[in-house]
Amino acid sequence: MKVLLTTLNSKFIHSNLALKYLYTVVAGGYFDVELKEFTINNDPEYIYSEILRGDYDMVCFSTYIYNVNQTMDICEKLKLADPSLIITLGGPEVSYDYVSFLKGHRYIDIIIRGEGETPFYRLCKAMLTHNRDISKIPGLAYRLDGKIYVNPDQEIGDFSKIPFPYKTLDIEDNKIIYYESSRGCPFRCSYCMSSIEKTVRALDIDRVRSDLGYFLYKKVPQVKFIDRTFNYDAERAYQIFKYLIENDNGITNFHMEICGDLLDDKTIALLSKARKGLFQFEVGIQSINPMTLAAVDRKDNVYPVLYAVSKIIELGNIHVHVDLIAGLPFEDYHSFEKSFNKVYALGADNLQLGFLKLLKGTKIRNEAEKHGYVFSPKAPYQVISNSYISAKELARLKMIEEVLDLYSNKGGFRNTLDYLLKDREPFNFFEELSSFYYENGFQHASHKKEDLYRILYAFDESCKEYLERDMDETLNFDAVKRFKKKGWEI
Repeated sequence: MKVLLTTLNSKFIHSNLALKYLYTVVAGGYFDVELKEFTINNDPEYIYSEILRGDYDMVCFSTYIYNVNQTMDICEKLKLADPSLIITLGGPEVSYDYVSFLKGHRYIDIIIRGEGETPFYRLCKAMLTHNRDISKIPGLAYRLDGKIYVNPDQEIGDFSKIPFPYKTLDIEDNKIIYYESSRGCPFRCSYCMSSIEKTVRALDIDRVRSDLGYFLYKKVPQVKFIDRTFNYDAERAYQIFKYLIENDNGITNFHMEICGDLLDDKTIALLSKARKGLFQFEVGIQSINPMTLAAVDRKDNVYPVLYAVSKIIELGNIHVHVDLIAGLPFEDYHSFEKSFNKVYALGADNLQLGFLKLLKGTKIRNEAEKHGYVFSPKAPYQVISNSYISAKELARLKMIEEVLDLYSNKGGFRNTLDYLLKDREPFNFFEELSSFYYENGFQHASHKKEDLYRILYAFDESCKEYLERDMDETLNFDAVKRFKKKGWEI
């Protein structure tokens, strides 16, 4: 029985930790299992050919909203080429509405629902038996003789028993290394799939130190925690921060998704001692509208979060990424403008303007009718409109998102943006810049950094109130700093 574990990552630098766990639980046994990862940018014909020529008996795909459509095209073609091939899916995109998914994709044989380690191990064992009976394996939904069967849900597994995968598999060069020290989330944000799981299971702190010590020893460039809320336990987070600061190798960067209002003064004081570049924090603020926050089951007082984030930014040694979500309940265009201005004013390194996705299994998707949601029926299920914001207004925010990313998040314009925003609201500025960008057709092509400077200069020239010489000098200063060229001219 030859088995392939595979997926389509969103970028080459990404890797799939879920597949590594699955490989680890069967490694060294009687199973002939291979792990190969592709990307959504690979030619589908290349992926199809690579899998087909492997002569596998079972192929298992890890599926997400960003890769499910391409994955299904490949699966359908594989089944046509080899009807005996067993095609198995796992991952968040198929763990809910699995019966309708199987009905709509007749070339899929098996779905592993939820955590995959135990069901996958038992599935591989069953495939080695004479009759391949999988009817007693919890967590599976499958097709047999044209009928669909759903086995009972699996019990929540003991996370601490899952081996550390990076001592079984080589650490990949030039890729972000993903690590998980806890599963689940204590919060119940209605748009998030992590809210579905009701418990948090964390690895023992000594195990975490050992795992992280291995990354430090290997001098991995970046380790990204996939814990849904890294600092859900403030004292546990403090101890991990302390270990990483005391054992810093001067190279490795650690990325964590944190809850801002759980950062206490003790932790902030400790973080002030960290090497610049050691930590990278992502904080989901999402909105400052109290009604909106309450409607999605978040704390309606956002100001403790804003205060804590501002303190971290003031330290100057931690890269801070903050998020806003457009399309949430009770957040109209003008309400979102207020959220944008407040969060932009924090001065974070990166402000991501995201758009709500009504994910399978989430509370907000089940309440879609209540808020008048219209959303794409295909992955990634992005909001089109709701009772509070129109489709055209969301499209307008998409325009703002593009120029925000180009001119603020990707860097190179900090001094110029600070100058231009001295006497105006950030949202209005990016709204005007996006109008200029689109009205002149700049959205139709990608642009080198040099071109972006010239576009911003042209925008400035079109705004009478910004014709002072100071603007020219500031933009030129940013350009020289970026390109390291003395006398660089707009």
